[in-house]
Amino acid sequence: MKPSWILTLFLMVCLAASPAVAQDRQFTLTAPDPLVDSGIFRHVLPRFALKFSTRGTVVDAGAPADLSFGPGPDGRAVFARGDDVWFVTVQTENPHAAKFADWLVSEVGLRTIVSFKPASGDAFVAAAIVEEAPDKPTFDGDSAKGLALSVTHCGRCHVVDRDRRMGGIGSTPSFAALRNFPDWEERFQTFYILKPHPSFTEIADLGALVAPEHRAAIVPLEMSLADLDNILAYVAEIAPADLGAPVQHQ
Repeated sequence: MKPSWILTLFLMVCLAASPAVAQDRQFTLTAPDPLVDSGIFRHVLPRFALKFSTRGTVVDAGAPADLSFGPGPDGRAVFARGDDVWFVTVQTENPHAAKFADWLVSEVGLRTIVSFKPASGDAFVAAAIVEEAPDKPTFDGDSAKGLALSVTHCGRCHVVDRDRRMGGIGSTPSFAALRNFPDWEERFQTFYILKPHPSFTEIADLGALVAPEHRAAIVPLEMSLADLDNILAYVAEIAPADLGAPVQHQ
C-alpha cells in the first residue's frame, strides 16, 4: 500500500471519529435491539458523518429520537434482512435526520448498506419496495454564493462554469465533466480528503487535515462547511458535460 493511501485512510478515520463536528449537526435515532445489535448503524453512521460532517447517535429503544426504525408499515422502507423489511420514520423537524433518511435510500447509501458484512446472520439488501430517490439531489446552500466560492477556491485548477472555459489546468476535469460521474455528489462532499486536496485544504469546522510540515507549498484553500454547502448547491445545478461516451468510473 502506498504511503499516500495510508495517509488518506488515516484522515478518513480521524474525521469520522472527530469531536470537531459542529454541535448543531447532530441527530438521534432509535431502533429495536436486534437491529442495533446487528452492527448496521456502527457501519453506516461513521460513513455518513464523514460525508456530511453530521453525527448520528443511537439512543435506547423507545426513547425520544429524531428518527425511528421499525418493521413498518409506516415510514419509508430502507433495507431488508432475511424476511424482515425495515422502515425509517422521521419524528422531528431536524433537517440532518431527514438528510440521513434520504441518504439511506440514495445510490451511495444503498451501496454502503449492502457492503456491510454482519458477524452472523443474513446480509442486508435494498428493500424491494424502497421508494425511488429524487432524480436531482437538493442542498441547503446558496448556489449563487457557491459559484463565487468555486471561482475563488476551485478556479485555480478547475473550469467551474461556461464563462471561464479558458481557466483551470488542462489535466484537471471541469465541474461539468465531474458531474458525469455517478458518485459526483460523494466526490464533491468529501473532496477535502481526496488527493491532492488534503495537502493544501483546511475546513474551518474540521480543523487542519494535514500536519503543517506536510502542507504543499502553495496558497492554502480555506473554507467552512457552510461554504461547502453553497458549492454543492451550485454544482447540483450544473448540467453534465456531453463527453460523447460514458465516463469510466475510477
